[in-house]
Amino acid sequence: MARIAVIGAGTGAMAAAARLAVAGHRVTVYERSGTYGGSLGRYARDGFVFDTGPSLLHLPAVYRDLFVKTGKEPLERCVTLTQVDPASRHLFADGTAVSLPDASRAGVVAALDQALGEGAGTRWAQFLDRAGTAWDRSRRPLLEEPLREDREVAARDPYPAPRRRRLLRPARQAATLAQIGAWELADPRLAALLDGYALSYGLDPRRAPAAASLLPYMEQTFGSWYVSGGMRELAGALYERCVLRRVEFVFGAEVVRVTEKDGRAAGVELADGTHADADHVVLSAQPGPELVPSQAWDVPGARSAGRAAVPGRFVVMLSLRGAREAGAVHRTVVHCEDGAGEQEAVFGGRIADVPTVTVLRPDDPSTRPDEAHEAVTLTATVAPHGPVDWTDPARRERFADVLTGRAALAVPGLRERILSAEVRTPAETAADTGAAGGSVPAPALAGAGGAFLRPGNRTALPGLYLAGGWAHPGGGPAHAGMSGALVAGLVVEGDGFRGSR
Repeated sequence: MARIAVIGAGTGAMAAAARLAVAGHRVTVYERSGTYGGSLGRYARDGFVFDTGPSLLHLPAVYRDLFVKTGKEPLERCVTLTQVDPASRHLFADGTAVSLPDASRAGVVAALDQALGEGAGTRWAQFLDRAGTAWDRSRRPLLEEPLREDREVAARDPYPAPRRRRLLRPARQAATLAQIGAWELADPRLAALLDGYALSYGLDPRRAPAAASLLPYMEQTFGSWYVSGGMRELAGALYERCVLRRVEFVFGAEVVRVTEKDGRAAGVELADGTHADADHVVLSAQPGPELVPSQAWDVPGARSAGRAAVPGRFVVMLSLRGAREAGAVHRTVVHCEDGAGEQEAVFGGRIADVPTVTVLRPDDPSTRPDEAHEAVTLTATVAPHGPVDWTDPARRERFADVLTGRAALAVPGLRERILSAEVRTPAETAADTGAAGGSVPAPALAGAGGAFLRPGNRTALPGLYLAGGWAHPGGGPAHAGMSGALVAGLVVEGDGFRGSR
């Protein structure tokens, strides 16, 4: 039985901790804040309840596998999952609206043809077929097995972009998501739909490789799921599973340094000067130079997490009087007219004048005091704290008002219904999670020579492993859960571990 220290209590950390404890190891989790869950936070006021981070679960099979492997109670006995249908409604700048059914290719084709014109659905379906090929090519090396040190497979873009001949000009193939929208989808609304998926994950469509087509493919193929009570319930179920497996949690314990002895990780040092010895250390937080010995990064691409600042999220939580109207859609995306201008602002460290806004309206009695009220959450991807000072009260208020005005296109009588509004910016995310600038890591992507990969789960320092959104295979609840499984496999089976089959 090995002693294992886990830094952080996010989903990736707890996924690793539960699996390692089941394997017979003694696991202690050190969390700087006073609670578990990482980005899966919750805000409650006067009977209204809101998610402060991700609000929907994709690829629930990741957590079904985790709960099966760590105890007798399956996932659906611990939380209630409901498939969201329609998966999303989209309001485009020209006034066109379309609702997309969940996990139904034929339904999506029909909806797009009806709303955008004959042929739009077919073009989207053909794009998804190519994205499906990219999924088949990259699923195992990108998601199900540890990142290879040579990174050759993941560095190549798996998306089979069609080669398009042009009269008197060289043929061209889409290499980025924006180029897919412009050259393959050939409709600004379809391009906005595609760009919206990238932006929601904090990715710049102009630079994200064509492999980012996996993001809409995964959502539209495997579905979007809502956890009753909010995603915080999933974090709570995972925490309870860890406790049941005798994982020890130490809250309010900030780790300032991973200690080293005889060329391998030997434990952690806390802010109060306490040392805790360990045979293995799992880091599930954004790595910093003071925290991790420098030799841990002596593998190809290991420092890729230190690239340019990653965007964060601006969230407005609205407590509303009045019932949610019949037929209201759970998730509506209000697209902006100038997508290129928004991308230039977000990824250039500025505030977009007219942002794309996601409006979340769960039909969940546990999120509101009674049926005469409604809890609504507005979210926009924004530049991180630092380039933009998100602590400035006037700036916060102005931008919240902009989001509310945009959301009014999706929620009837929104402004007149507001009882209270709570704002959460990248500044709060940075304070709560320790992520620089309140950045939210995106899923890892193949292609672009490996520029969108994350550091591998195994570091060059023996005994030190990386889990969570800042490690392979990247951010988001599903990907974080995968990272936990990979770390557990590496610790239990050693360097010969090649992933689940």
